[in-house]
Amino acid sequence: MKRPINTPSGLKQDVYGAIIALVLLLSHAFAASSGKPNILFIFSDDHCQQALSAYDPERITTPNMDRLAKEGMRFDRCYVTNAICGPSRAVIQTGKYSHINGFAVNGIVFDGDQQTFPKLLQRAGYQTAVVGKWHLASTPQGYDYFDVLVGQGPYYNPPMKTTDENGKVVTREHTGYTTEIITEKTLSWLKNGREDDKPFMLMYQHKAPHRNWEPAPKYLTWLDDVAIPEPETLYDDYATRASPAYNQAMEIKAHLNDRDLKLTQPRNFTPEQLAQWNAAYGPKNEAYLKAKPNLSEKEIMQWKYQRYVKDYLRCVKSVDDGIGEVLDYLDETGLAENTVVIYASDQGWYLGEHGWFDKRWMYEESLKTPLLVRWPGQTKAGSVNNDIVSNLDFAETFLELAGVPVPSDMQGESLVPILKGNTPKNWRDTFYYHYYEFPGGHSVARHYGVTNGKQKLIHYYQTGEWELFDIEKDPNELNNVYANPEYSSIVKSLEKELGRLRKQYEVPEEDPDFAEMKRLARERNRKNGA
Repeated sequence: MKRPINTPSGLKQDVYGAIIALVLLLSHAFAASSGKPNILFIFSDDHCQQALSAYDPERITTPNMDRLAKEGMRFDRCYVTNAICGPSRAVIQTGKYSHINGFAVNGIVFDGDQQTFPKLLQRAGYQTAVVGKWHLASTPQGYDYFDVLVGQGPYYNPPMKTTDENGKVVTREHTGYTTEIITEKTLSWLKNGREDDKPFMLMYQHKAPHRNWEPAPKYLTWLDDVAIPEPETLYDDYATRASPAYNQAMEIKAHLNDRDLKLTQPRNFTPEQLAQWNAAYGPKNEAYLKAKPNLSEKEIMQWKYQRYVKDYLRCVKSVDDGIGEVLDYLDETGLAENTVVIYASDQGWYLGEHGWFDKRWMYEESLKTPLLVRWPGQTKAGSVNNDIVSNLDFAETFLELAGVPVPSDMQGESLVPILKGNTPKNWRDTFYYHYYEFPGGHSVARHYGVTNGKQKLIHYYQTGEWELFDIEKDPNELNNVYANPEYSSIVKSLEKELGRLRKQYEVPEEDPDFAEMKRLARERNRKNGA
């Protein structure tokens, strides 16, 4: 770890500062000449492409995320293997599907003893760090430094786990807005925790914009005078879908609670934070509650949509601000020239599409995650890629960037050739998805499926139902054409491909006992005092 340097007596501050700046630049040049780039992986939670202006400028402007797209590559079809928070993170750590890495649902404990990409980077001489949301229950392994949220983490005043000067894991309390705290800690590590003679891999991971969308003080009234456009499918009635679409519990009109809608006071706030909050939401809530008795069901639904989506976008805005601070630091120090910057989320999200919030489904809004990559001198600025890529590929990509051989048991493929503009001829043209968490939050049925980017076949294996969507003709996925005779050949082709992929990825025929796994995790937490 770098130590503070005192200015030698008799040396003017400006001259000394210039010398230090030169030393830093030379050290960065040395790192660049070693052929091993730094890796900065920026990760948010539940951020959809619809709320990132490089993909969709209708709702929000995200200039700092957009900067990565303008200076690098935007991926339009980055699919996740299992659209839920913890499992997505486990896939990234291991480069393996959920049934292989053992973390298929939230509420269990990730086996940190297994092979992970940060451990492999450590062995190759990288300095590794993770700051922010972890959400895998076990203590991070493979990291020289970690400072992570406890569990899901709150939006304000978060407890965070790290190690003390003796290497003991401790939990420390913080006061402030979590997104800003995570950014401050990230910058602090870059400035004071890095070793200049080593390349680094830093995971900078946000809680936002996860439910229940509590904005920063500076954004509490932002968008108050704006009406956010409603999605085409906000009033979807699911008339042409399989039964799981009816039986979920994630509808804006019925399942957002008073805390989501900011109709109750937030928890764990300081008096000053609460005063700011009440000043912002008090008048808005009073106006709504006064009008509510005379509002129609549709008007109440519209109010809920506006309240929900504005708070979500306010949280995204703070993430974008933090990214801007970190990118500016990379530029100012010369680190940017030899740092690959990746931005992604654990999955996509519903901003009212199909009348929903949340994720989980294999439908496009949650299957796709944003992916932006800037690699100076290698990736063409402003390029757009439409290959089928995945969070399954991230670990392999990090390893190849670092010149580390990719283990044969990892199941994804490195994106390095694509980033250089050369998609391999044998690159995947289909993708396998599997969601396991039922019973569970929002009551989304277990399902698996295959997509080729044009058509999508989904099997709800507990109910025995199937769906087929022609994404090219029906991008909103409103019409299940599985039983349509015109699509019989496509059904047969995709069913065959689904079987092939399940065999390739060694998917077992029966799911594990998740209830027992969660029980064991709760028992472990009780013993550990968590």
